[in-house]
Amino acid sequence: MKQGVLRLIQGVLIGVGAVLPGISGGVLCVVFGIYRPIMELLSHPRRACKEYAALLVPTVLGIGSGFLGISRLLGILLNRYPDPSVCLFVGLITGMLPALFREAGEKGRNRSSAFSLGICFIVVGGLLLGLNRVQISITPNIGWNLFCGFCVALSVIAPGLSFSTLLMPLGLYTSFLEGIGQFNLQVILPAGIGAVLTVLLLAKLVTRLMEQHYSVIYHGIIGIVMAATIAIIPFQGITESFHAFITNICWLLIGIVSALLLDRFNRRIETPEL
Repeated sequence: MKQGVLRLIQGVLIGVGAVLPGISGGVLCVVFGIYRPIMELLSHPRRACKEYAALLVPTVLGIGSGFLGISRLLGILLNRYPDPSVCLFVGLITGMLPALFREAGEKGRNRSSAFSLGICFIVVGGLLLGLNRVQISITPNIGWNLFCGFCVALSVIAPGLSFSTLLMPLGLYTSFLEGIGQFNLQVILPAGIGAVLTVLLLAKLVTRLMEQHYSVIYHGIIGIVMAATIAIIPFQGITESFHAFITNICWLLIGIVSALLLDRFNRRIETPEL
């Protein structure tokens, strides 16, 4: 009973972490020692249900509850307080970078790791900078909601990659959260299809790549996270007035401190991988 409640709470934290910028649901799965059962569920559902049923049922229920609950709240905050909210998220991402670098170096680092980080940072940064320069406006539709589902699934499959990191620079994050929080089927159904297709097509491949090229893949993810974070900083809103500057800097610092405290908490409760 106690173990079930613990797994439920951990599931809620994973669901919340999957939505919050800078906090990867995949990383929390690793921290709580349930990354392997989750990947087994995605890759081999029947076998996983037989072997890990007692663990997976409360965990999956918790993930769903945390994901849906926090999505609605964040959607409201981003609409009412866009710049402070984004600054808070940038702080969360920045504060999680030391933990990401620590995870990335668990199996060593080499020149390929640094090359992967640099290339991903340059390519993604250049792409996002180009989108901002030409001022392309992306209108959410079925195709983009499929893409959102792809990003959600990828953030679970690849520890360290938060789907918010991919969606915020494209301007899709707020509308996606609003759709999820309002149980909008026009958002939920295509996103669900995109997530399922991603799992079916990529789960085994990403697992194999992480096993064989852990450091290179993880450092590449960090490069993507860093480039996308810089792209979402609301420089114009921050410098709009002295009051706005102070307010946004405070929220940035709150995000950094919160992420560092969460990382410290995670290391204290870290459990062995099953």
